[in-house]
Amino acid sequence: MKPKIASILAVAGLYLLSTGISYAVFNKVSGVGDSSTITSPVPKISPKEKVKNKVDPSIPKDQVCPLNGVKFTNQEKDIWDKRRPLAVMIENSEEARPQSGLSRADIVYEALAEGWITRFMGIFYCNTPMENITFAPVRSARTYYVDWVSEYDALYNHVGGAGRCPDDTVDPKAKALCQIDRYGIKDLDQFGIGYPDCYRNPDRLDHPVATEHTMVCFSENLYKIADKRDWNNVDDRGIPWDKNFKEWKFKDDSKESERGKINKIHLVFAQGYDKYDVDWDYNTSSNSYLRSNGGKPHFDLEANVQLTAKNVVVQFSKITGPVDEHAHLLYATIGSGKAIIFQDGQAIVGTWSKKSRIGRTVFYNSSGKEIEFTRGSIWIEVLPSEQQVTY
Repeated sequence: MKPKIASILAVAGLYLLSTGISYAVFNKVSGVGDSSTITSPVPKISPKEKVKNKVDPSIPKDQVCPLNGVKFTNQEKDIWDKRRPLAVMIENSEEARPQSGLSRADIVYEALAEGWITRFMGIFYCNTPMENITFAPVRSARTYYVDWVSEYDALYNHVGGAGRCPDDTVDPKAKALCQIDRYGIKDLDQFGIGYPDCYRNPDRLDHPVATEHTMVCFSENLYKIADKRDWNNVDDRGIPWDKNFKEWKFKDDSKESERGKINKIHLVFAQGYDKYDVDWDYNTSSNSYLRSNGGKPHFDLEANVQLTAKNVVVQFSKITGPVDEHAHLLYATIGSGKAIIFQDGQAIVGTWSKKSRIGRTVFYNSSGKEIEFTRGSIWIEVLPSEQQVTY
């Protein structure tokens, strides 16, 4: 019996040792950068539940979404009124396409991250009540997105990020994780969220991808976590998310006879990285812009539809960097600058202004009048130079 007991104790000791090493590695990696080498359970079947809500077709759509002006039913508004916006970081590495969830966003931000690869942040709110939206691949936080998240006092879903406070390898201005903590962002970092709310799914696409391109999260699951943390339409301090929120102005589609003839917008985010060039092709009859990325139509995997926008905003902002050994970039998000707003087949050359981190970015035409966005999805493309846009 003694040899048998000794063997059992040896196996148990080896297990505890390996567990301890794994935990140490996790803590070390999760404190810096993308932390993309950490994996979660990888079941082959999505755990997401179907949302049981269904829109009653007899109810009029007369409730205006405060984010992009789209009209919904009172049935849907009753649900989103109990929530706050949800911001999700979604990457755009070529091998990770097509993404999941972007077609359901009310607003999408796109800007460069490291390696001259763009990254998205979708803002989800009015379009969330009737389904459990799949988000993928979810990626890490960056400081400029933290500034945009702050406009909505939104829930922020990401996988790690750049720079905790004690990390001397990251430029202080680029320390997104430190800022999230310091600013009191409603943080839904995946490192504090496990299966089945977020998990790594290597079989999401029809081709193999690196581990960092496999994180999947689900909207209803994230909202349930927010409920448990008392982050609803009011937070755990009783402050409503829209206390400082400024709604943009909205308008209906222009008449087809009044629509413009600017049919193509071409954006170059980084010279020599044409896989990340963006084209928006204007469709006059639908009064919308169809997105291509790297010369190919850009689809949402779950919905199997090409990504579209009613408004494409090109916001010009000074870019600085790389600023540290991790090649992090910085954008001038607070202040003012030039902008071009594409809507109704026309180009409006104007400006943008954001007075503080929590202040709203507001867009104006050349006469200083605030832009009225056409009701529908809004994509904000952040670029440093007007020379990177042709139309």
